[in-house]
Amino acid sequence: MSCSQTGSSTRVKPKVKPYKRPNRWSVILHNDDVTTMEFVVMLLKEVFGKSTEDAMTIMLKVHEEGRGVAGIYSKDLAETKMMKSREMARAEGYPLKITIEENE
Repeated sequence: MSCSQTGSSTRVKPKVKPYKRPNRWSVILHNDDVTTMEFVVMLLKEVFGKSTEDAMTIMLKVHEEGRGVAGIYSKDLAETKMMKSREMARAEGYPLKITIEENE
């Protein structure tokens, strides 16, 4: 018994959405009159893995301009670093304000 096929055999390519990079989020440190510069430098080194030089640069930006970017991460990681930073600041009695902002 023979088997015959009718019609054409065309392949249909599945529609693939182009890769979209996940949005990135900035962790922002805000200046206040209580939190010490030394604490901010320590926080930037311990939580954000900054070198002493980079931590000093960011700390001075926060001090002089009122805010500075500690780092840019995925949303989950930015939230985690923000919460860890807040916990450390509160444990030391500092009112340091830390927020995250979505990058465009």
